[in-house]
Amino acid sequence: MARILIIDDDDPFRTLLLQMLVEAGHTVVAAGNGFEALNLFRAEPADLILTDIMMPYGGLATIRVLHEQFPHVGVIAMTGGAERRLDYARSLGAHCTLAKPFSAEQVAAAIAEVLAAQPPPKPEA
Repeated sequence: MARILIIDDDDPFRTLLLQMLVEAGHTVVAAGNGFEALNLFRAEPADLILTDIMMPYGGLATIRVLHEQFPHVGVIAMTGGAERRLDYARSLGAHCTLAKPFSAEQVAAAIAEVLAAQPPPKPEA
C-alpha cells in the first residue's frame, strides 16, 4: 500500500478521509494547509498527495510547488468548488482531480490510477 499525504483545512473531512484510507491499508499523514504539508513532505516524502484546492496557503500554490520541486510525486486535487478550478489544478501538475463530494470508490480508483502511472522507484546503489 502507499504512503499518502492528505491536505485539507476542513478538519472533519480530513479526519474522515484519513480513516477511510487507513482502513484501506494505506499509511496516511495529514495537514491542514499547504505550508504545513510541504514541511511534512520534505521531512518524510509520500507516494501520493491528495490536496484540497481552496484553503489557507492554497492547494493550487501547493500543487505548483510540488510539481516544480518533486515532479515524481502523484497529486490528486479535490474541491467542492467550480470545475474550472480542477482544470487549473491539472494545468499546474495535478495528475487526477475529484469533485467533492466523492465516494470511497471514486477516491480509491483515483489513487489506484495515479499510483499505477508513477514510475517504479529506482533501486538503491
